[in-house]
Amino acid sequence: MSRIGKLPVPITDKVEFSIDADNVITVKGEKGSTTLQVHPNLSIEKAENEIVVKRSTDLKQDRALHGLYRALINNMVVGVTEGYTKKLEIVGVGFRAAMNGDVLELNLGYSHPIFFVPPHGISIEVDTKTSKNPILIITGIDKELVGQVSAKIRSFRKPEPYKGKGIKYVGEQIRRKAGKSAAK
Repeated sequence: MSRIGKLPVPITDKVEFSIDADNVITVKGEKGSTTLQVHPNLSIEKAENEIVVKRSTDLKQDRALHGLYRALINNMVVGVTEGYTKKLEIVGVGFRAAMNGDVLELNLGYSHPIFFVPPHGISIEVDTKTSKNPILIITGIDKELVGQVSAKIRSFRKPEPYKGKGIKYVGEQIRRKAGKSAAK
């Protein structure tokens, strides 16, 4: 039995959960709603305050899907109740970030500014007050999409190992290299 798959997904009274005949799950909460197409070899059952994922066979693929879909459903429930947040820190002299309407404008030391339009369901805030480096706060109800947008923004200027300049996750440790020995 899958260690992750056999755990029930707890749901609260604020969450509405429904299953279609086509194995399509819909989860609605105070932050929004999401849907997921479940593999036909799995069955989803709703008990009083929890959701249980069960598999029909003991094949290797079904065992893998068991834990996967349980984790996806749990991420959906957490997303519509609490939401997901990633924070990025922009480190570097002259590196700036600003929101113009719904477009993120980044000045990262290139000859041109970079404009990024976040996808539907993702909101981005720029915090310049709490620290000397601008911090981007990316929020949304879809864990995968929040992580993907964060990784895309980070890819515009990854942190370099000599001075640590670039876009990094808050709390991320950058492995630093020593420069030239003549630069003492």
